Amino acid sequence: MGSEDFYPEERPVHQVHVDGFWMDTHPVTVAEFRRFVKDTGHVTVAETAPDPADYPDADPADLVPGSLVFTPPSGPVSLDDYRQWWSWVPGADWRHPEGPDSNAGGRERHPVTHVAYSDALAYARWAGKELPTEAQWEFAARGGLDRAIYVWGDEFAPGGRHQANTWQGSFPWQNLVEDGFPGTSPVGSFRPNGYGLVDMAGNVWQWTTDHHTADHGASGRNVAPASPCCIPRNPRVEAAVRRDGETYPRRVIKGGSHLCAPNYCLRYRPAARQGDTEETSTCHIGFRCISPEPRTD
Repeated sequence: MGSEDFYPEERPVHQVHVDGFWMDTHPVTVAEFRRFVKDTGHVTVAETAPDPADYPDADPADLVPGSLVFTPPSGPVSLDDYRQWWSWVPGADWRHPEGPDSNAGGRERHPVTHVAYSDALAYARWAGKELPTEAQWEFAARGGLDRAIYVWGDEFAPGGRHQANTWQGSFPWQNLVEDGFPGTSPVGSFRPNGYGLVDMAGNVWQWTTDHHTADHGASGRNVAPASPCCIPRNPRVEAAVRRDGETYPRRVIKGGSHLCAPNYCLRYRPAARQGDTEETSTCHIGFRCISPEPRTD
């Protein structure tokens, strides 16, 4: 696991043993998540208004159902201010990916987004499955390739052919869409890895069960600084931090997304890792499930 060649939180390279498991071929789709909601009546975090008593210092405008949505600026902006491209949008959720005036129609085969960690966990339990650990996820993503930079090898676009849904151009304003997708893409739009798994790089970040630490050798819950491209600050959590003065636990997300660009967030690699607070939902985070290998004894 890990890499010494990119971001500090990916260090050190180390060996990990994992037991056998099955992983879903692709991230959970909008259609699959819709069946779960229909069967259980589940209401996602993004669809739930926070209790004002829990956030006494928060802006009331933030204490409504909503989620974080990416909106590209019209031209170059400073990469030091994520607010130039991330917005808290009331009414944004898995059914309304860009806000209340949008809908997920026609995206049934796209990965579901705007799901917090607890939403992903609830789906997994309903499906009789689990969310992967970081080690399980990275092992599966590598597809049998040892130390390769990408899921598919060491060359980003072999033969000039894009292998994943990522950002081409100058983030956050210029998306050249050379891979054919300005946002999320239907699962399986790109070739599978060596284990037959699709979308293990790009498209959407994916939740894992591990708490995020500053590096692979760290213990506890020290949270490393993170690029706001991948980890926009959740205003609900910010309000709680101001109130309690605590560091809220983050879970590791893996895989990068369609918003990852070499000039800002080169994280569509199996070793790449980031942490996000469990309450956060965005337009570029989804998940997939695993099933432990059945015992034969």
